[in-house]
Amino acid sequence: TPAMPPCEATIEWLSIDCGTLPASAEVARFRTASGVMECHITVRLLGEGGTTEQLYSLMKAYQHALDAVEIDVSSAVFRRIFCSDVVNQAKLLNSLSDGAPCALSRICQAPLPAAKFAMWAYHLCSPKGGMDTSMEGQTLSCHRGALTHHWTAGLADTEENGSHDQTRRVLENYEQWLQSKGMNTADHVVRTWWFVQNIDADYQGLVDARCDFFDTHGLTADTHYIASTGIAGAHPEVAARVSLDSYAISGLRSEQVDHLCAPDYLCPTHDYGVTFERATAVSYADRRHIFISGTASIDHTGQVLHPGDVVSQLDRTLENIEALLSKAGANLGDLASIFVYLRDPADGVVIEAALHEKIGQVPYILVEAPVCRPGWLIEIEPFSVL
Repeated sequence: TPAMPPCEATIEWLSIDCGTLPASAEVARFRTASGVMECHITVRLLGEGGTTEQLYSLMKAYQHALDAVEIDVSSAVFRRIFCSDVVNQAKLLNSLSDGAPCALSRICQAPLPAAKFAMWAYHLCSPKGGMDTSMEGQTLSCHRGALTHHWTAGLADTEENGSHDQTRRVLENYEQWLQSKGMNTADHVVRTWWFVQNIDADYQGLVDARCDFFDTHGLTADTHYIASTGIAGAHPEVAARVSLDSYAISGLRSEQVDHLCAPDYLCPTHDYGVTFERATAVSYADRRHIFISGTASIDHTGQVLHPGDVVSQLDRTLENIEALLSKAGANLGDLASIFVYLRDPADGVVIEAALHEKIGQVPYILVEAPVCRPGWLIEIEPFSVL
């Protein structure tokens, strides 16, 4: 189904003055013709001080960003905190609720350059006042007209039997919750993030369990899959081999959704045994979201390109991303945020320099997180709004 045309609004990228704080903050702001405003806030630290000091700097820089764009913390829908040692830091992070409902993802992916924390926060503001939100367990639901947006963070299973069985139980439990809200995985989930504690050992179990689940729940190569990232990352519960963050929309109509591909650049994922969409675009009356899955240096036959050369892999990854964006009438100038995952933290300095050259002002988070194939040295996950 053809997507609805985008509106004339554009992304603004703002660099926030954090004063003397050992931190930097960036905001991507998008305003629609209806007055609704989306803000993607990224905060990165310089790595000075201990855990408490760095968390203080993180939250103060975050507040500077909120003040600069004149929004309140209560407009937060989803936050992800990237941690260097989530097992020891998780209890301290529980204090981030601020009394305002918000889905909070805490994942062990050490920020680069070396720091204890980094943050991405997604805010949604309406000219009519506060958003109609509710919190149930780990899910923040935002009610807007005929649609309700459900952001879920940190789903995990701690029983033994390996990543396959844990993935299966996570999916089954999530499906039960979706059905309790009149939804299901196939028709309402538009984006997932899978984090694997030991990706080189346990990713295949996740892949197999997801394939089995999709086969029995109406997601096939002939229908569609879900935009997704599968990446190394540990949950606060050490027994959780895998964990899931997810975004679902109740009331979503099939004609609002386009599944994007760029076969001249990237082959379908099922060609090499995995089941996710390269990208998914969701259209609304006043804007379009483009969720691009974790993307790496791959060609149209499924082969890893430029083995051992992280900068060349970055270049090819950005080419692939541009090819996917073009299918929705977008380009790199429409990006609101980027997550950059590196297998080897020693590549951080060269990649950071290259990113400044290639993506300009787009807010990004750079973390240590091995990709699902050892040959991939870098993976990038962008989000676009237009």
